[in-house]
Amino acid sequence: MTENTLAIYALGGMNEIGKNMYVIECEEDIFIIDCGAKFANNNLLGVDLIVPDITYLQQQHARIRALIVTHGHEDHIGGIPYVLQRLNVPIYASRFTLGLIELKLKEHKLLRDTQLIEIDENASLQFSSATISFFNINHSIPDCLGIVFQTAQGNIVHTGDFKFDFTPVNDKASDIHKMAAIGERGVLALISESTNAERPGMTPSEQLVGENLKDAFTKATNKIFVTTFASNVNRIQQIVEATIDTNRRLVLLGRSMVNVVSVAIERGYLRIPHRLLVDVREAQHLAPEQIVVLCTGSQGEPLAALARLANGRQRDLQVHQNDTVIFATSPIPGNEKNVSKIIDDLFYLGANVIYGSASTTGMHVSGHGYQEDLKLMLTLMKPKYLIPIHGEYRMLYKHRQLAQSVGVEAENIFILKNGEVVDFIQSTAQQTRLVHAGETYVDGVGTGEVENIVLRDRQQLAEDGMLVIVLTLDQENGQPLAAPDTISRGFVYAKNAEGLLLEINDLVLASIQPFKDINIRGMQHAIKKSVGQYLFTVTRKKPMILPIIIAV
Repeated sequence: MTENTLAIYALGGMNEIGKNMYVIECEEDIFIIDCGAKFANNNLLGVDLIVPDITYLQQQHARIRALIVTHGHEDHIGGIPYVLQRLNVPIYASRFTLGLIELKLKEHKLLRDTQLIEIDENASLQFSSATISFFNINHSIPDCLGIVFQTAQGNIVHTGDFKFDFTPVNDKASDIHKMAAIGERGVLALISESTNAERPGMTPSEQLVGENLKDAFTKATNKIFVTTFASNVNRIQQIVEATIDTNRRLVLLGRSMVNVVSVAIERGYLRIPHRLLVDVREAQHLAPEQIVVLCTGSQGEPLAALARLANGRQRDLQVHQNDTVIFATSPIPGNEKNVSKIIDDLFYLGANVIYGSASTTGMHVSGHGYQEDLKLMLTLMKPKYLIPIHGEYRMLYKHRQLAQSVGVEAENIFILKNGEVVDFIQSTAQQTRLVHAGETYVDGVGTGEVENIVLRDRQQLAEDGMLVIVLTLDQENGQPLAAPDTISRGFVYAKNAEGLLLEINDLVLASIQPFKDINIRGMQHAIKKSVGQYLFTVTRKKPMILPIIIAV
């Protein structure tokens, strides 16, 4: 990059929901916004997380000045430990967000080597190419920030995830006056989220959930179980208040729930009377009508606390007849099947389950702005250019239509893919180039990224199984000392396929006949080729074939 150059692109978060990572290059400086992760689908066998591919940023390491985090959700901070192992840069985030990041860095033993800088809506960061300031926004987690980059070509604004809640539970509303002032000074480009661009109206206030929770708590006669996102501290506060109002005690279940609540209490974002909290063992001595259990597992995660309760594997605590279970969330697309299974199990136990769409139960409101929220943001900021982010393509497209309806020119709206770059030259935008962008698969809690070839092997094993063929040769003359030993795993049941396995043994012996000397690699290749072709012809399957040749 040269003097007075400016570029915007994403390595994650375009045309998708998850693993957000946006990049602003301003002259010789590079600023990263967010570093998220998303969970893998069932096709990515053994993969725990997907994080952005940072190959391009590694090549530009000397120019990177900061990683600025808008808020503490997993799709914005989940990739930080994995990226830091390759790219150690200073992290700027708000107080609560830093608390959640610290938990991750402790787990990965990276906290001591990472520079963490606390910011808030009044902070101002000065770099050679830009001054960075912030404004407060509402979302479903505390301490969310929008970001303003003041550059020589104009102001770039990143909204973060947002909605406009005029009666927030924590009494900290979006700073509309500050946003309006930013808009009056002029916004060259607005980078704005699009998750709920298809939904008409304004996002309901979080306070509505509190009213419905209190009503459900009052009607419940036995134990109450509530599941929600651990990060939704404002909702947890309302659960706490409903627990107090109905003279109950609160049990926390699930590691992430305990961790997040601990951070929120420590940093002053959650007010829980000390006597209100009891552990599972203490709860055993309380009457059922005195207990509220706040647990993880709202998305049907098979190892989470709610799943253990639903299938009876939670020690010291069970769901009984006439207990009440409240889903204070909506399923994320793709999780519906797992959630439905847990709901069925809870009904089987005789529980009264409150679940379904947010509009039906009143137990959940979105943290993302509906159409009127997005239009209000556009009206306040009055951007020359818009880059819709954080949504599937149809959501970005709808956001584009909303922007046009409030006066943004169609040709000034860029719907991008990961890696597509918008360059600004003398405050005029154009999209003509690409940078490398992709996905990195994480297997386990370490740095073990999973290559595509490993995934293909896992898929092959899952679909067609494997054959291990053990052949022992005489080292002197290369002749077999015994018949091959063929072991099937996940392919065929040996007792029911003796004829097939005998045919395979004959093929193995025929495959090595042309070899005058022992050539283990060549023999293995010949065995895999002949046996593989035969099995596909006979069974239409392609099991993984592992020939093991031992010369003695």
